Amino acid sequence: QVQLVESGGGSVQVGGSLRLSCTGSAGIFRINTMGWYRQAPEKQRELVASERSGGRINYADSVRGRFTISRDSAKNTVYLQMNSLKPEDTAIYYCNTVPQALYSWGQGTQVTVSS
Repeated sequence: QVQLVESGGGSVQVGGSLRLSCTGSAGIFRINTMGWYRQAPEKQRELVASERSGGRINYADSVRGRFTISRDSAKNTVYLQMNSLKPEDTAIYYCNTVPQALYSWGQGTQVTVSS
């Protein structure tokens, strides 16, 4: 069974930075478009960034210019560098495949941005 494990979250002040990591079973990052999703309290889960194996990258308008997605397939890891964080970025962040989440959701990693 494929497991996705997110880490790197924490509590930061407005304008701070965090780098999230997502590791998984060998191979899934090489062949799939991977994405970072987030879910804020009482809101639906939303896709914030995705990267197709081979390069095409997309960002939600709300994070474009502040977040950067990248992957290291050799390490079975996807990253999300988050800069200039805002209170509205507060959420639990998850990784999974895009456009459909093919694997069970991990526990996610909590990001809290305070003003």
